[in-house]
Amino acid sequence: MTAVDSAWALRQTVVGMDQPVPVVDGRMLPYVNLDNAASTPAFHEVWRAVEDFLPYYSGVHRGTGYLSRMSTAAFEEARAMVGRFVGADPERDVVVFGKNTTEAVNRLARSLRLAPDAVILTTLLEHHSNDLPWRDRAGAGPGVRVVRVRAARDGSLDEDHLDRLLATHAGHVALLAVSGASNVTGLVPPIHRLAARVHAAGGAILVDAAQLAGHRRIDMRPHDDPGHLDFVALSAHKAYAPFWTGALVGRRDAFAGHPDHVGGGTVRAVSATDVAWADLPDREEAGSPNVVGAVALAAATQALSRIGLDAIAAHEAALTGYAVDRLRRVPGVTVHGPAATAAPPDRVGVVPFTVAGFDHAVVAAVLGYEHAVGVRSGCFCAQPYVRRLLGVSESDADLHVALARGGPVEAPGLVRLSFGCYSDPADVDRAVAGVIDLVADGPGPVRARYRCDADGAYAPVGYVEPSLFCLDCVPPLTPAPA
Repeated sequence: MTAVDSAWALRQTVVGMDQPVPVVDGRMLPYVNLDNAASTPAFHEVWRAVEDFLPYYSGVHRGTGYLSRMSTAAFEEARAMVGRFVGADPERDVVVFGKNTTEAVNRLARSLRLAPDAVILTTLLEHHSNDLPWRDRAGAGPGVRVVRVRAARDGSLDEDHLDRLLATHAGHVALLAVSGASNVTGLVPPIHRLAARVHAAGGAILVDAAQLAGHRRIDMRPHDDPGHLDFVALSAHKAYAPFWTGALVGRRDAFAGHPDHVGGGTVRAVSATDVAWADLPDREEAGSPNVVGAVALAAATQALSRIGLDAIAAHEAALTGYAVDRLRRVPGVTVHGPAATAAPPDRVGVVPFTVAGFDHAVVAAVLGYEHAVGVRSGCFCAQPYVRRLLGVSESDADLHVALARGGPVEAPGLVRLSFGCYSDPADVDRAVAGVIDLVADGPGPVRARYRCDADGAYAPVGYVEPSLFCLDCVPPLTPAPA
């Protein structure tokens, strides 16, 4: 099978490919989704698994009816499959389901046992969801501190700075919270090498695998391996199962006795004056769980394993190189981050760029409204990292105040192309053609066609968006005749 045949075959595994959508001139064009770092579409295999499961859905755990027993079995099998997908130890590790990676990191930040003088290391590369929860934990009481590892000018992790911090805080380092793959630049840090360094300093490691799980094979490795990953957090909606679940996988013995959320399902016994908490994972899964989402995530892990994550990595690496090469040829375009270096480090399929003379939000709007190419612009919930890439000082108080007030302001940001396993060179060509047209039009004429709203987003002047889907318009199901 040729590379083109392989890309076409992968495209057939995903729901919604080449969906016709309207553009401003009234045409319908096949949609090009280059916003996979925000969320991926569903695999057909995942959709089928959900459809097959729904007739048997019921409340899980303690129900005696057949559907409850079957749903419970499916839920627990999904838990085991997610653990196997990341190489967890079924005895020493636990898989806790939740809404997404953000909830998983918050849960760990509130549940992890920490000494009063503990130091949490994060990095400048982090998504806010792997930064703010640790700041919050440090602010909850005296003693615990958060220290950030720097990024180099090209956006790569400054490992020398990490080594200095580990030496400075030796004996106090509790955890390194690090992204497995950056949602801004695609950079894939050497997580097992970092784990070995942190373990040598007496700490543990959390890998935010939201951007990693759908692109690279994850292996937590045995607990006695120096490169073992203590915790991994991931989101299903970034791994072709957008049914709103996620998972925190990690050491059973690291969780405090009191659950993050309390309520139904978290207890073994309750009296009027006392509570006996349940064992893991029940203790950390308050309320009715998203059983359908867990089934979907498990189905996605099967699909990704069958396709082959090494094959996906090779495909995305070639596509990323093609996109960088094409964008560099466009006058005024600058590609940012490690992708712009002569020998870029390992990265997933993410390409951030800017176009001279154009606000990043204008570029994204033109691609979306005029070319049916979905991208994303801004800081991607990683403002300190993007400012580092763009050379914007953190001490720019006027900019920070303007952003905090929420008024319309041209804040610094990037345009991001992000690929899925199904993306192909034709998708890149559509995006680059749109950028070329934008540059040819010039800043003035383009701006005249768009207006900026209070959030800094642009939309065509006078354009009324046609709706191809209306939830209120879905016809009711007609019962089958008796």
